[in-house]
Amino acid sequence: MTDVILHIYDVTNSGSEKANNTILQINKIFKDGIGLGGIFHSAVQVFGEDEWSFGYCEQGSGVFSCPSGQNPMYTYRESIVLGKTNFPIFKVNQIIRELSREWPGTAYDLLSKNCNHFCDEFCERLDVPKLPGWVNRFANAGDTAMEVAGNTALRFRQAKTEIVSASKVAYRFLLGVTNNVTNNVTNNIKTGPDSPNNSNRGESSPRFQASWLKNMITNGAKPSTSSDAENHNGAVPLQPTREDDKALLHSSSSRHDS
Repeated sequence: MTDVILHIYDVTNSGSEKANNTILQINKIFKDGIGLGGIFHSAVQVFGEDEWSFGYCEQGSGVFSCPSGQNPMYTYRESIVLGKTNFPIFKVNQIIRELSREWPGTAYDLLSKNCNHFCDEFCERLDVPKLPGWVNRFANAGDTAMEVAGNTALRFRQAKTEIVSASKVAYRFLLGVTNNVTNNVTNNIKTGPDSPNNSNRGESSPRFQASWLKNMITNGAKPSTSSDAENHNGAVPLQPTREDDKALLHSSSSRHDS
């Protein structure tokens, strides 16, 4: 069994002495004063004198090693024994090779995939406890804030899309209703309210039926005229002439004299 040691540094690689001093003051107040956390770099030592960590690079793996507690980029703070691993050295070397392939330098992210996240993953595979919460609390809080902000922005975009879609549907519905009403009014103006086109299921309107019945009764009550006879029989009847009247009177007188 071999100890797994966590080495912790204050992040003082900004290139500005003023900024580095500010970080040291922040870490002193928030970690040493109230135990909340700070801005730290970490690395894991197991088997040998080197520590392993992760950082940004343009090509290749971001996993690197250096002598334990002697990283020149940062200011050394303290070391913590996390536990003991039961893995032999060849298994530990295998885990380091796997992590080197899985953690390229271009994948580095200050809030979501930094050196402390790498050490957490390394410790988990070594089957020892992860880093104390205060080591990476600021980065985790920042990552959570970014995630919440991103989710909130996404929800706003989704709500905006839904509102626009609902507005389009409502507009199309109202436009269809308006067109139907306009078409009905136009048809009534063109054809009139008693037009067969406006009748229900092809039936005549009540006004048309009443007019037709009235004409039928009136025509049936009148005596047939010569015109009606012509329409029904196809010929006009002969009218008696004056000569026929005289002959009829003469015949009648002869019968009385005899």
